[in-house]
Amino acid sequence: MERYILALDQGTTSSRAILFNHQGAICKVEQKEFTQHFPQPGWVEHDANEIWETQRGVVLNLIQSMNLTAEQIAAIGITNQRETTVVWHRETGVPIYNAIVWQDRRTASYCEELRNLGKADLIKDKTGLIVDAYFSGTKLKWILDSVAGARDLANEGKLAFGTIDSWLLWKLTEGKVHATDVSNASRTMLFNLKSLSWDEELLQLMDIPKTVLPEVKSNSEMYGFASAIGLSSVAVAGMAGDQQSALFGQMCTGVGMVKNTYGTGCFMLMNTGTTAVSSKNNLLTTVAWKVGGVTSYALEGSVFIAGAAVQWLRDGLKIIQTSSGVQALASSVEDSNGVVVVPAFAGLGAPHWNPYARGTIFGLSRGTTDAHIARATLESIAFQTYDVLKAMESDAGLPIAELRVDGGATVNDLLMQFQSDVLGVKVIRPEVIETTALGAAYLAGLAVGFWGSIDEISSQWKESASFTPKMELDKKEKYLFQWQRAVNAVLAWSRV
Repeated sequence: MERYILALDQGTTSSRAILFNHQGAICKVEQKEFTQHFPQPGWVEHDANEIWETQRGVVLNLIQSMNLTAEQIAAIGITNQRETTVVWHRETGVPIYNAIVWQDRRTASYCEELRNLGKADLIKDKTGLIVDAYFSGTKLKWILDSVAGARDLANEGKLAFGTIDSWLLWKLTEGKVHATDVSNASRTMLFNLKSLSWDEELLQLMDIPKTVLPEVKSNSEMYGFASAIGLSSVAVAGMAGDQQSALFGQMCTGVGMVKNTYGTGCFMLMNTGTTAVSSKNNLLTTVAWKVGGVTSYALEGSVFIAGAAVQWLRDGLKIIQTSSGVQALASSVEDSNGVVVVPAFAGLGAPHWNPYARGTIFGLSRGTTDAHIARATLESIAFQTYDVLKAMESDAGLPIAELRVDGGATVNDLLMQFQSDVLGVKVIRPEVIETTALGAAYLAGLAVGFWGSIDEISSQWKESASFTPKMELDKKEKYLFQWQRAVNAVLAWSRV
């Protein structure tokens, strides 16, 4: 009887279930998109119940289509959109407000208050994070302050807070387990990187009662059993935020190894080993994972809008019918004809951290076509990645020789070649580009002995394609100069 690991990949726009075999190969994928809510400019919400229903639905569809028994599933791993915040009633399990998504900017003014109070250095020293609306802590505070009766319920111990990993774990175990893992906890702006525990001073600063918080666990251990989907004998045994999970799935387990995930946003992480390296270039210091009692850390640069910009071409401008159609349209022209897109739809992330920046198109002329805008949009993803990589090289004090890439947009050869050209480094795409789900599967499998060691897993990683720089230096420098001009203009416009 062949056995598998089931990974739940709960992303920003869809919920997926992916089945992996012992060789780390994908056997089956089920996916379902869910609704995005934009109640005000800069606000982004999800219905947490819809997230659960779509996630539950794809799991049940996968089990049915593969005709699987519980005995064939060795364990379940969870990976999730990070920072997205859910608060629910402990007795009923009902969320008291929509999930506030990581892209949401509603707490930007409160973050400004914290900076004005001189708390930015304190928060960075404790958590490794920049004070920004991106993180969960200020979203949790907003819900407690803004939803009628919420703070009273919280003070009475009747509310539970969680990022999406905690929410799914609670639902899967039918309310028996309220826990998170160190990687997701480290994205809240409430978690102390040195003590690896919730920080009392920060909880007091943001007026958050400790009773709402989940228990913090490692990334690879038995959390509870998935009785809500009829798998009461199957343990949820691996959990990690999507970007840390992708770093593990790419087997970037050595110090200095770097991966970039191209999803809704773009996220570059460098493994810094057991040392939490403090950034001087507006990058984040974060927990990578805790496995076998050893905690590893990472430097991270976050780009808020990457694949989401392609979705905007599809859904907003309607110049492509499917996201995959962008490559053909962009390839129909030799270059962007001077058009530069800065897709700051949710502000600019690393290394700028400007929540007030907004998406802008420069260089339009009468000759501009949809193809030029499509090409410039793809190029913007590569340019944003360039800015992050240069900041990371500076913090780490060493040049990055290669970049391992994953995520949906990496199937786009035009983008990957342009990425290699502007970075000036080799870009490597693995055979399994679903490394976010793969990382969660590996973490779960290690916990139950499905795989014996990280070394055994590392031997499964295989390169599918690589891209080496081909662009002439003067052309590359001209591209980067135009990009920097555009970003500077966006930053100037954002200053009210």
